[in-house]
Amino acid sequence: MNDATDSYELRSGVPDVDTFRHLRTASGMSDRPAAAVAAGLPQTWYGVTVHTGDGRTVGMGRIVGDGGMVFQIADVCVLPAHQGRGLGGRIMAGLVAELERRAVPGAYVSLIADGDAHRLYTKHGFVGTAPHSVGMHRLV
Repeated sequence: MNDATDSYELRSGVPDVDTFRHLRTASGMSDRPAAAVAAGLPQTWYGVTVHTGDGRTVGMGRIVGDGGMVFQIADVCVLPAHQGRGLGGRIMAGLVAELERRAVPGAYVSLIADGDAHRLYTKHGFVGTAPHSVGMHRLV
């Protein structure tokens, strides 16, 4: 690893509500209501955050699911000023390592790849589901 990447620390856990919302919006992702974030973060099966040497949180990713059969990787993002340094790869490596360590063999792990993010996810063993299945969503 280079010195720029080594100055970051990957930690287990999830950020607080305000930091979560800031990371998402500053990274170009949609905001989530504070009440929804406060209810959802404690339900995280496993999460990681990325911190600078001075302790600022600049990235995150988490796994949600039923703990047995189905998992989804969500909220993977890195602040723009810290992108291009391999941090997304470190986040994904941390999440995948925990899945491999604790998930039951044969568990289904999914994610939604926005834009060019599919390139990152492919490096960690994820493949497209089409034409056999199509990802869908619905907002409530």
